Amino acid sequence: MQLSLIAIYILIFLFGIVIGSFLNVCIYRLPLKENIATTGSHCMSCGHGLRWYDLVPLFSWLQLRGRCRYCKARISVQYPLIEVMNGIGYVLIFVVNGICVDSILMCLFFSCLVTLSVIDWRTYEIPVGINVTILVLGVLRCALDYHNIVSHLIGFVCVSVFLLLLNLVTGGRAMGGGDVKLMAAAGLFLGWKQITLGFLLGCIVGSVIHLCLMKFAGKGRKLAFGPYLSIGMVIAMLAGDTMINWYLSLF
Repeated sequence: MQLSLIAIYILIFLFGIVIGSFLNVCIYRLPLKENIATTGSHCMSCGHGLRWYDLVPLFSWLQLRGRCRYCKARISVQYPLIEVMNGIGYVLIFVVNGICVDSILMCLFFSCLVTLSVIDWRTYEIPVGINVTILVLGVLRCALDYHNIVSHLIGFVCVSVFLLLLNLVTGGRAMGGGDVKLMAAAGLFLGWKQITLGFLLGCIVGSVIHLCLMKFAGKGRKLAFGPYLSIGMVIAMLAGDTMINWYLSLF
């Protein structure tokens, strides 16, 4: 039984890195408004079309030693890092949440957060398509978890309305519209308890990391909030109930 469970987790990891390869396509093409479905994969340096054996997730990058087969230009280490991160994330979700349909939705939600985090970090924008995808996942999870539909509906507004007001009051200087939409869609997916915890954790993580970047790396005051919110939401998704119960037990 133990061996079969390990085999299942290996398959989940392999599936995760395959999806991670697609995430890399989205990360590069969405900001450029390129089609992610019909345009063939090609080298970012020489433009040469890539064959199937150049596109095996993780293993092709290792076999090519991080260089293009055709022009020998360096291939960003982002490719294997995103693939491995996605694979590990999928395994962790199934380990924590069990093998069920809900875990599949969580994995897709995790992949959306990984993609938007990298894009937001580079461009300070969250693509509308990713927020729409998260919203669809939220609707599906509401249907699956219909007994807690009220929690999901409250989650849709409890953080996003606060951020929307902040956006309006500051003219968009304190909070971007993409972050507002993200927290609405993610709140529908997570429910009010987890989205609130995720938001608080994201604020804490973002404050600490960005202050360090400002002090030691010369980073400006402007920050991409999406990655920090994503970190907070992943923690809340995987350990939120445990953290909340522990906190309540202190009183």
